[in-house]
Amino acid sequence: MKTEITVLGSVKAEAPASMTILGAPEVQAIPGVNLDDRLRQVPGFSLFRRSSGLTANPTTQGISLRGLGSTGASRTLVLWDGVPLNDPFGGWVYWTRVAPESVNQIEVTRGASTSVFGDRAMSGSIALFSKPIDARHYYAGIEGGNRGQVMPSAGYWDRIGNWGFGAQARAFRFDGYYIVPDTIRGRIDTPANVEFVTGDTRVDYTRGAHRIGMKFDVLAENRANGTVIQTNSTSIGSLAGNYSREWSRDSLAVTGFYMRQEYRAGFSAIGAGRNVETLTFRQSVPAEAGGGSVVFRHTSSAFQGVFGADMNRVNGVSYDFLNPTGLRTGGGTINQRGFFGQTDFRYKDLRLFAGAREQLTGLSNRSQFFSPSAGFTYGRGQWRTRGSVYRALRSPTLNELYREFRAGNAVTRANEGLRPETVFSAEVGADWVGERSRAGLTFFRTDLSEIITNVTLSSTPALITRQRQNAGSALSRGIELDLRHQFGAFRWDGSYLFVDSRFSTGLLLPQVAKHQGSSQLTWNWRRTSATASIRSASLQFEDDRNTQLLPGYAAVQGVLRQQVNNQLAVHLAVENVLDRIYLTGFTPAAQIGPPRLWRVGLRWEK
Repeated sequence: MKTEITVLGSVKAEAPASMTILGAPEVQAIPGVNLDDRLRQVPGFSLFRRSSGLTANPTTQGISLRGLGSTGASRTLVLWDGVPLNDPFGGWVYWTRVAPESVNQIEVTRGASTSVFGDRAMSGSIALFSKPIDARHYYAGIEGGNRGQVMPSAGYWDRIGNWGFGAQARAFRFDGYYIVPDTIRGRIDTPANVEFVTGDTRVDYTRGAHRIGMKFDVLAENRANGTVIQTNSTSIGSLAGNYSREWSRDSLAVTGFYMRQEYRAGFSAIGAGRNVETLTFRQSVPAEAGGGSVVFRHTSSAFQGVFGADMNRVNGVSYDFLNPTGLRTGGGTINQRGFFGQTDFRYKDLRLFAGAREQLTGLSNRSQFFSPSAGFTYGRGQWRTRGSVYRALRSPTLNELYREFRAGNAVTRANEGLRPETVFSAEVGADWVGERSRAGLTFFRTDLSEIITNVTLSSTPALITRQRQNAGSALSRGIELDLRHQFGAFRWDGSYLFVDSRFSTGLLLPQVAKHQGSSQLTWNWRRTSATASIRSASLQFEDDRNTQLLPGYAAVQGVLRQQVNNQLAVHLAVENVLDRIYLTGFTPAAQIGPPRLWRVGLRWEK
């Protein structure tokens, strides 16, 4: 089922943007239960903390690209078959909703070089494309590994005449690991773990130039966050539909979606020595969201244009049941509407881009925002140069405005007075593509205004108190480098990101490493494939005051896959091969990342 993103994807493929495209074989070559661990191979991709989404609280899984981090809210739009995957209440992403094996392609676009997307795409966008329903296909798989990992999965697709049907499901259980070092572990500490069940169903109808599709997906997950009381659970149901019509030079796409969900969590105060834990409050956050878009595209030999409108409505409330008594509530409704146009003109080897977006938001303190963009590409032979300049916005989420949360003895308060944050950014780069090699280099500069971050109000060994605030301005500058070379049965991919992100005071933005890199070697021979990779990041700070230092780290992982016959394959995946211990945060107790994890799996498909 291809919807809005199909229309936009062909525009972005020639856009003046820095992109990483991963096909299904490349996604499968990287270990990880969920896509967030696999996307960490892309430099600049990071969540709020270094911890894996396998065990982290989902509210910390907001994505940033190019060092635009510092809070759990996502500054990157994630689209799953054209529908936003970002949580409507908080902007983070439930990566457990998407099975990596069901993904046909991933497009990571850094920067808001197009005016088509709205405020969630301030630092870029990630488009996930499901495998198409083009013939009968079914599979069943089972994976198991250390620390109680078990993951069964199954799926079926078929096409009968003009109709296509598809359904898939997977479940996962993980006994987990301790997220605090054993040197400070106390009686209250328990392994952080997760169990979830998820599935989706698709139906599409195609007749000539007309396509209609429907998609329904559900998620139920439970997590233990490292102590007896600190747990959370989430239930989500989402329905999406689309209609598309194509002519010789034009196309029309209409998309709509509706989602309901509820997030539940328990928070506690932890005593000295981590031997006593006291419930502070339990939280329930029901939310619903609905929206849609209309996109029209025109194509000719010298001109392309994309024009449309979208809208989104989010409603949610945070209910905090205080201990011993009391109820604290906060929430509301945000309505957003956008009107956009993106065009490009070709003259010989030069292509010029121009776009604009008018964003209307229900926030009373800033109701209207204009986002222009412009750029160019010039290609000759194996070379292409590109550049773009743009302005973009991100409105505060309901989570930032109204929801208070606690991680250990670190409390973060909401702020109803938050204003939207904005960026003005420029980038220039060059790409070279040869028969067996390719290279890309990008320089970028991003000015941030009214940046929303967690500002430390007070800090003691017993309690850290922070509040979400507009912390003035910041500047992010850096270089991206992507390399690939094929030699015989081997392929090497290397990437590097240097980014210097600082507040106007000179302090570094929290949760942003200045140096990030990855290197991956893949070998394919007949029915066997093997991949070994390493990703690394330099030091970064946990807090806005730059007092809590997280040292740099590197992690090695690998995948070995053997196709036994045309239907059966076996694989072995290992993460953190060297079993390195590295810090992921402070609450204010030190938190550590996952140990060595391995899984062996069988997959039968036809």
